[in-house]
Amino acid sequence: MSATFPVMSYCGPTPLPANLWERWNLDPIVLATMAIALGAYLFWYRDAPRGRACFIAGMAVLAIIFISPLCALTVALFSARVVHHVMLVAVAAPLVVWALIGRKSASHRIVLARLLTPLLVFHAVIFWLWHAPTIYASALASTPVYWAMQMSLLSSAALFWASVLLASPARAITALLAATVQMALLGAILVFSDRPLYEPHFFTSAAFGIEPLPDQQLAGLIMWVPASLPYLLVAMLRLVDWLRHTEARRA
Repeated sequence: MSATFPVMSYCGPTPLPANLWERWNLDPIVLATMAIALGAYLFWYRDAPRGRACFIAGMAVLAIIFISPLCALTVALFSARVVHHVMLVAVAAPLVVWALIGRKSASHRIVLARLLTPLLVFHAVIFWLWHAPTIYASALASTPVYWAMQMSLLSSAALFWASVLLASPARAITALLAATVQMALLGAILVFSDRPLYEPHFFTSAAFGIEPLPDQQLAGLIMWVPASLPYLLVAMLRLVDWLRHTEARRA
């Protein structure tokens, strides 16, 4: 397959290995938005050192996603796009939410905790929707659709993680395991498909030494295994905290 198929997206034309590390995305709107968000948080929440560390870490992950050459690599490789999406919904979103959740009012915290199941379903639907081949292709062909994909993934993930952090341990652990299962199911579909499904990558992966179907299968494996680790880690932390509090009440 030719490696010069003219795929164009928000992240630019398809990169080649020789120029990948030159492909930083210096979109002034993105840079300004991230700088303003970081500055506002550091100003308004300067009395929360732990939250500040989480927010800075979350913004660093977003910088990797949208500014570093990973942005350009997602145009060529579907597996890189999946890494991008996993970092967005399973790393950046919980870090930012953890930094902000303590500032929510009591009423907001109660509402978010009660909406855990609907928010899990909403996030799962959004995640699957943007990985439908036709809809995915439209996101790579249009900058507005691209940002609709990014913002809906991030916002739905943030709401889900906020609910997970506020819900009871039993409900939170159940929801996190369910989130892991649904992502693994999508990953399994990609792994066991007998043909490549994502047309924008039919002619873009060969330059990186991988054909479209193995690239798609690698993406599925990423969803299946590494993507589950943040969910399982938080589930374990909620379980440990639950057991600690149970023992403290018995003492």
